[in-house]
Amino acid sequence: MREDNRGFTLIELLIVVAIIGIIASIAIPALLRARVSANESSAIGSMRTISTAQATYAATCGGGGYATSLEDLAIPSSGGDPFVPPDLSGAIPGGTPKSGYQFTITADGGADVLAAGDTCNGTASESKYFSIGDPIAPGYSGLRFFALDDTGLIRQDLEQLGDMTDGTPLQ
Repeated sequence: MREDNRGFTLIELLIVVAIIGIIASIAIPALLRARVSANESSAIGSMRTISTAQATYAATCGGGGYATSLEDLAIPSSGGDPFVPPDLSGAIPGGTPKSGYQFTITADGGADVLAAGDTCNGTASESKYFSIGDPIAPGYSGLRFFALDDTGLIRQDLEQLGDMTDGTPLQ
């Protein structure tokens, strides 16, 4: 009687696994680079959103002054909506990152414009602010660090920006 052996040999299976491994070793670094690029693009968009939110806050709520924290921009104005969306307002250190980045706004040595309770959302406002966007895992979630101030200029660098004299302007 004749035996009918159907199936793959061990050598054939090893060759297929090796080919899949080679393809994966080529594709995975490109996928990671694409993820970093997407995270950085999202961070730039978030910095622009912060700039717009600060300008809106200054014009409608802060008496010409800016919010001193991201949390302040998340408080709804007496007329309705907050100045930043919930996904951005939660992307603070210790919060839920937005596309691999966290954001911080601080007062930047400006003068007090309105005291707490005098703005439309009950927060204080100052004449200057400084905002940073940092990757939560530098080199993995993003390569670049971003900064923004009351001029609306976004700067970038490969290290955290301490002020607006660091880094290069975003083109």
